[in-house]
Amino acid sequence: MHQKIAITSISSISALGSAPATVWDNYKRQETLLSQQKIGDQLLPVAVLPDYLKNEIITIRNSDSKYKFLDDSVLFAIYVSRKALQMAKWNQNDIFGINIGSSRGATDLFEKNHIAFLKTGKTPTLTSPTTTLGNISSWVAQDLQSEGPEISHSVTCSTALHALLNGVAWLRAGMSDKFLVGGSEAPLTAFTLAQMQALKIYSKSAADKYPCRALDLTKKNNTLVLGEGAAVACLEIGERPNALCYIEGVGYANELLQHNISISDEATCFQKSMAMALQNINLNDVDVIVMHAPGTIKGDASEINAIEKLFGTTTPLLTTNKWKIGHTFGASGLLSVEMAALMLQNQAFIGVPFSGVIYEKKPLKKILVNAVGFGGNAVSVLLSL
Repeated sequence: MHQKIAITSISSISALGSAPATVWDNYKRQETLLSQQKIGDQLLPVAVLPDYLKNEIITIRNSDSKYKFLDDSVLFAIYVSRKALQMAKWNQNDIFGINIGSSRGATDLFEKNHIAFLKTGKTPTLTSPTTTLGNISSWVAQDLQSEGPEISHSVTCSTALHALLNGVAWLRAGMSDKFLVGGSEAPLTAFTLAQMQALKIYSKSAADKYPCRALDLTKKNNTLVLGEGAAVACLEIGERPNALCYIEGVGYANELLQHNISISDEATCFQKSMAMALQNINLNDVDVIVMHAPGTIKGDASEINAIEKLFGTTTPLLTTNKWKIGHTFGASGLLSVEMAALMLQNQAFIGVPFSGVIYEKKPLKKILVNAVGFGGNAVSVLLSL
């Protein structure tokens, strides 16, 4: 039997806000937080940080000359990591690991430097040190003055949950007692949005009440919308009096690809990852699944099919947050973990307003969280009180 792993704090920054009470209040509202913004030459639905949080990021940027030329993805990670440590009451005497990943890393900064190179044939001196993927965790470690291992990686949209997997592995191996894990993403650039449009998955429903129709299985078009944000969690081995919830099971699997971004009709990778996370768990005990559900026709339907294949007629309540805050790529899995933890703490289910699910109030004890990235690398995490 594995020793319990406690989540002793979760800190995030997104269109929902940052303070846990604010995030929860925004989840309870039926309105989306997606809005039309001009990105490059296009007006597109996206999820942006509230202005007061943008100002806090600017304050961090201006607080140290070394931070002046860092990408927003790094500054987002610094912001949430500082708050997570305060909430968990970790201090400089604590030795902890850091694993914060990103789907695309220093997106905006890299693109600007590359444009400059195409125009002049030269780049700024610090282009490479400030745009490599390890940049996020290493700068967070510098900012926190931590002494433990620091890891960065990209597993596309399942990056944050792979960071959680790494933290769990280090803790269970006895190589660390504490780990800070998560993901950060600042993807709202013209080039990134053009990539999603080239895949024909970006929403064209800017004028709709809900531009992202995640979990609407009747939609006729893909409705993926991007959002910016970051989220991290403090993990500790064993029972903790300040635990928000516990990681009861983890699972992971890869899809046999037919295409670079494909996933099978029944999402075999999800079937395997969920089954692994739910070993020795009665499927009837799972109250909610926070789905990856990116708002694409095939992505949503294949995950539903995987759930029905595994759970049969005992399908738990299903939900997602992407209709509200968009898809934050590498940060999305940990933002879903935050949503699940808040539902457990507040004993309330947050559904999708247009899904048609009728919720009968009942105790929430176990919630499964899913994420999958381009390439079919799925992760499932079971949380419990």
